[in-house]
Amino acid sequence: MTTSIHTNTSAMIALQNLNRTNDQLALTQSRVNTGLKVQGARDNAAVWAVAQGQRADRGSLEAVATSLNRATSIADVSLAAGEQISDLLIELKGKATAASDESATLAMRTSYNDEFQSLLKSIQSFADNAIFDGSNILDGTATAGINFLASADGTETITLDRQDMTLTGLGLAASTTPVAAAPDLLTKANADDALTRINTAISTSTARLAELGAQSKQIERHTTYVGKLSDALEAGIGNLVDADLAKESARLQALQVQQQLGVQALSIANQAPQIILSLFKG
Repeated sequence: MTTSIHTNTSAMIALQNLNRTNDQLALTQSRVNTGLKVQGARDNAAVWAVAQGQRADRGSLEAVATSLNRATSIADVSLAAGEQISDLLIELKGKATAASDESATLAMRTSYNDEFQSLLKSIQSFADNAIFDGSNILDGTATAGINFLASADGTETITLDRQDMTLTGLGLAASTTPVAAAPDLLTKANADDALTRINTAISTSTARLAELGAQSKQIERHTTYVGKLSDALEAGIGNLVDADLAKESARLQALQVQQQLGVQALSIANQAPQIILSLFKG
């Protein structure tokens, strides 16, 4: 190798190696700082693109989970109100049965009827106030069910059907078709008619609550599935882009040593031209 004061080949090689070590050290420090081995498209375009797609799907699943949680809350409120209504129907049957006793006096029937009418008002009130986030599926104001998101692409839905638990929906209100007066217990005939209507209402409410309970369970199962799917996507994204910090820590230590050695090698190479001076000493 030519000894020259113009060209120091050893220093150039040492500088190139030192620059390469510094670049690797900066990359490793970035991975340690962020915890990511793929931070952007520049690091690995293919892996980054796949990870971005999975992040988008996971974001959509969060929206699905929010929708399903709202469905669960509406169902829970409705079931709570429906179960109370079912209990009140049982109480109504007891009052109607007592009032249908032929030996009951008018005063007794009047007393039974007062409680009976109070219970009817409570049923209507429970149905009207089973509201969550502005939605009520028991008040009979609409017939179409409420659809909630079930898939990340928005093509699948889960429906929560409306269950009319009002006095009208249960056949315990006055109606024109068929013609029927509001039930009361003031006479034995009225008490017998009320008892028949209450038995029908109990069957109707039981069937509707069973359907609501089955749909609520379906929503619960799907919510669990969405949660597991979201966790799996998160783990998959981590497998693609997360840095192995144990490995990066060891690499960081090695690169720091290489950096120090590179600085020393460059220093030695820079001193080489000084040898030329010794050649010209007398």
